[in-house]
Amino acid sequence: MFKGVYTAIVTPFRDGKLDEQSLRDFVEWQIGEGIHGLIVAGTTGEAPTLSANEYKRLLELTIQTAKGRIPVIAGTGTNSTDKTIEATRLAKKLGAAAALVVTPYYNKPTQEGMRRHFEAINDSVDLPIIIYNVPPRCGVDMDVPTMAKLSRLKNIIGVKDATDDLSRPLATRLACDADFCILTGENPTFGAFLAQGGDGGILVTSNVVPRALREMYDAWVSRDIDKFSLLNKMIFPLHKALFCETNPTPVKYAVSRLGKCRNEMRLPLCEATKAACEKVDAALQILADAGYAKIKARK
Repeated sequence: MFKGVYTAIVTPFRDGKLDEQSLRDFVEWQIGEGIHGLIVAGTTGEAPTLSANEYKRLLELTIQTAKGRIPVIAGTGTNSTDKTIEATRLAKKLGAAAALVVTPYYNKPTQEGMRRHFEAINDSVDLPIIIYNVPPRCGVDMDVPTMAKLSRLKNIIGVKDATDDLSRPLATRLACDADFCILTGENPTFGAFLAQGGDGGILVTSNVVPRALREMYDAWVSRDIDKFSLLNKMIFPLHKALFCETNPTPVKYAVSRLGKCRNEMRLPLCEATKAACEKVDAALQILADAGYAKIKARK
């Protein structure tokens, strides 16, 4: 169902509030650059800091701006099954194409607990669900047998794999239904993930260079390996720079350098350090020289 490059978008803030105009403009720019879809209110979108009203407004505005041109996927996962069901119902009501549901964090459920959690969501809301498996943030790792069981359910249609295990996409492909979509959340190994049977990625770096990553994906699909390899090498320094400090701190700075939003975070996150900004600037310049980024002068 979902293949290609999807951007886990930043949430623009202005003076502590949701910057609605910057959000609309950013969505339009992403669509114009050829992105396949958008994820709202994920890790990169600083979802834990959003109020219930802000979360609803963020999702509404993104869906309204996209106007069905590309799918908008809502981050609805929490470490409470009931709250996740409630958020997923809201996403369906507002017109989201799917829900991205993270494995329950902090609680550290067993494989059986995770299976029951996702089964309850599947049974409660008729909306496509993508499992988000990110062990470093959640403290739990959904294993392939558990995911294979869940892939048989009606609404569980894919996974965002952020395990940083390049054997995982192939193992998942062999264990799950053929139409189960396998997307990476590990930006630096996006190219390798495709080669290991992946269908695409839900990426942070595409906040900054959506066109370059779309062209890289298209080159893979068309087997233009020379172009694929060139873009993979060109984008790699930016992948690394955007994760030199906690996401989304560096990417928020990078997007601000493009003039797309303010470099404004919400506590407990704060702005990137000078050293991190220098790494981002150097990586951005490589892509700017190749015509994939337009860096704005600092005010």
